[in-house]
Amino acid sequence: MHLGRDRVICAYERAGLVVDPGPASSVDTLIDRLGQTEPRALLLTHIHLDHAGAAGVLCRRFPELIVYVHERGAPHLVDPSKLLASAGRLYGDDMWELWGEVAPVPEDRVRALSGGETVDGFRVAYTPGHASHHVCYLDEDSGDAYVGDMAGIRIPPYEHTVAPTPPPDIDVEAWLDSLHTIASWSPQALCLTHFGQVTEVADQLHRVRCALTESADSARLDGEERFIARLEERIGEATDPAAVEAFEQAAPPDQLYRGLDRYWRKKAG
Repeated sequence: MHLGRDRVICAYERAGLVVDPGPASSVDTLIDRLGQTEPRALLLTHIHLDHAGAAGVLCRRFPELIVYVHERGAPHLVDPSKLLASAGRLYGDDMWELWGEVAPVPEDRVRALSGGETVDGFRVAYTPGHASHHVCYLDEDSGDAYVGDMAGIRIPPYEHTVAPTPPPDIDVEAWLDSLHTIASWSPQALCLTHFGQVTEVADQLHRVRCALTESADSARLDGEERFIARLEERIGEATDPAAVEAFEQAAPPDQLYRGLDRYWRKKAG
């Protein structure tokens, strides 16, 4: 229920472990859904505010809470000033409404990951591409893979998939490699932050590969105006008006272009 709209951001809870709690602006919904369950740990796929913005607020509420995150993201949880400055360049005056408070996480509660670990039955893989500090988690009991943004944005009940490519560190080649890493797990399901569980794993990985490469080509060849028009046209044709709004809230089209434009400019040297 981010900003009162469903199917935009979700969190997952399993045995007291919460994967990607979302932002503080919707943390009351998370706490309500947890009920009597007191979370033991947060498993963060990455530190973007729509995934991890509430981490510090939750640590303040739950004094024993531990936070797992890739080692590159860990310093920005402890001191979020650079993260906030970067996000502020994207969101401007809308920062508070969108994300709410971004509180620091106490350093002694942070557990840095590099990939290859197992955390309480969850296998960890380093999966850059959307973010240089992105990790995914495989629940070895259920076979569910918690993949953050790596398997794309898909608003149920529709299959249409968009690759979320905001700045600053989109890397198309690394992303495609990371999709192979996820596939190598042979998961039973993919758990997307935007939005929900997908059981047709191979089909969804194919959809996000196609979405990513098509968007990258469009950003390189079409320019911003045509990129956005094509993206919005395809979403509109494949879904309904409510889903279009959820897509654009989860991944504003102008930001998707900016991330890919930055990627191509970096490649050009």
